Amino acid sequence: MISTPKSLRIQIALVGRTNVGKSSFLNFVTNQDVSIVSPIPGTTTDIVEKPIELLPVGPVNFLDTGGVDDDSILAEERIKRTQRIFDRADVIVLIVEPNIWTEFEENIIQVSKKQDIPLIIVVNKIDTSFPTNEFNEMIRSYTEYILYVSSIDKTRYEKSLNEFKSILLKINEKLQGQDVPLLGDILPENGLAVFIIPIDSQAPKGRLILPQVQAIRDVLDNSCAVLVVKETEYKNYLNSLCRKPDLVVCDSQVVHKMIADTPEDVKCTTFSILFCRYKGDLMEEVLGSAYADFLEDGDTVLIAEACSHHPLLDDIGRIKIPRWLQEYLGKNLNFEVAVGRDFPDDLQKYRLIIHCGACMLTRREKMVRIRKAKEAGVPITNYGLIISKSKGVLERVLSPFPDILKAYKEILSSAKKVVTL
Repeated sequence: MISTPKSLRIQIALVGRTNVGKSSFLNFVTNQDVSIVSPIPGTTTDIVEKPIELLPVGPVNFLDTGGVDDDSILAEERIKRTQRIFDRADVIVLIVEPNIWTEFEENIIQVSKKQDIPLIIVVNKIDTSFPTNEFNEMIRSYTEYILYVSSIDKTRYEKSLNEFKSILLKINEKLQGQDVPLLGDILPENGLAVFIIPIDSQAPKGRLILPQVQAIRDVLDNSCAVLVVKETEYKNYLNSLCRKPDLVVCDSQVVHKMIADTPEDVKCTTFSILFCRYKGDLMEEVLGSAYADFLEDGDTVLIAEACSHHPLLDDIGRIKIPRWLQEYLGKNLNFEVAVGRDFPDDLQKYRLIIHCGACMLTRREKMVRIRKAKEAGVPITNYGLIISKSKGVLERVLSPFPDILKAYKEILSSAKKVVTL
């Protein structure tokens, strides 16, 4: 669990006015000197991330922010980066001092409400003063999750930590209720899936990439079976089976070969499309792919890549997708690339956003990006969808999702009618 990727951890943002004890609280909870503690305002000048195993909650990732009311040098840029944390946060922990409530705290309350992020209010420094009844009534009107603590009182460490864990468990139970299935819901009871996994220069030596491992685990969790093969052996193994598989899933780069070798009555899709649904909004991104047909020469397309890696000579996001899409459309397009968490603030200049599978982002992060694209009026789609569309097989790989396939055909037909008129 210590090596659990950040994208699979609960993201907990610690926020508060300068010097209310955010870093002290993080050190208190983790029982480690993670953040520098100082009475000098603005000591925490950047985001401090601390992934830990917080049993029985599970793997979490604390995001310790600089004071958002900081007025020190470079404060504006730090505040901007701090505010982006809310795009990642599954939980906001607002650290306050007893009986002190300012415009800053009110702003955090509004962020929590607007972005529907669960809020925990931690009243720190109760060793110096205790909150009044009026103060308690006020904060209870904002959230049911309240913790009273002194981050320097080690005698209350176990009690305070258990109370904090209890709150997180309640919130996590609600978060898990919002989870979208990966593929277990499209497999029948005792179903059989076949995964086609190329072993090429982009495959990490000696291991599989995260989406493939998660998909295998999800099949097993749903009491089904999975056959894992390379694309070069797929057809032979398929012919040797005594029954047809219920689902075939492949890496997007070999989707054309999978389609050619898979019987028409067998459902098939790609890992990227599965993760499009798991981490984002498949309906929105499928509909976004329909707008690719109407791109014109000179239009600018954003390639949004959530993970940071050294580009390969034939990189999927920077080279292959731009090439395939331009060949499919017969157009000359401009492409810009955003890497990691550097998602542009100004999206209006783009005619289309093509996002990766987002395996390195949390679902909340991906959904925030989709929301920002919609607010900017820019269609957003996914690597796997665009690759399949460029190869002329998109409708085939949407076969496991009949309602979404129907909506895609309808919007494509409507759009073509408008263009014709």
